Amino acid sequence: MSLTAAQKKSFRSIGHHLNPVVLVSENGLSDGAMAEIDRALFDHELIKVKIAIPDRDARKALLSEISMGTRSEVVQTIGKMVLLYRKNPKAKPKLSNVARHTS
Repeated sequence: MSLTAAQKKSFRSIGHHLNPVVLVSENGLSDGAMAEIDRALFDHELIKVKIAIPDRDARKALLSEISMGTRSEVVQTIGKMVLLYRKNPKAKPKLSNVARHTS
């Protein structure tokens, strides 16, 4: 699944107002954090995650692991913040960040 430039632009504008729902600490990615990211993507489709790791290369590797593990698409990264998207065809309109902002 690859997002178009227009989709990414739209998702970035929606994501600008979101707060991070998961914080990955310097200790790395735990099973609980990965499960919470997966659950949040299921409910909200578009989420922000903060990766509090100072090393840029380690953050990039962890981000790759998260996106592959959750089958999500990276919309944008700014510093330690990451915007992730995964389509949910059965998303509830009141929970989905995408559905609430495109309606």
